[in-house]
Amino acid sequence: MKELVEYIARSIVDEPDEVKVEEETDEEGLTTLKLQVADEDKGRVIGKQGRIAEAMRALLRVKAAKASARVRLEIV
Repeated sequence: MKELVEYIARSIVDEPDEVKVEEETDEEGLTTLKLQVADEDKGRVIGKQGRIAEAMRALLRVKAAKASARVRLEIV
């Protein structure tokens, strides 16, 4: 799932080398993916009215459901 978020983010932003995704799993089994991009690219990743971010979250939910996992995406 980390690779999916990284791939999508790198294709959207102007500075793909600045994309970093950290994966953390808590004791309840919830995986949190923290997406970090350059300050100039945050608007591109979030999109108008958050549409791109919501689309990325929807794709993650589908992939997590197939793997019987729980995942959350945070853009920092």
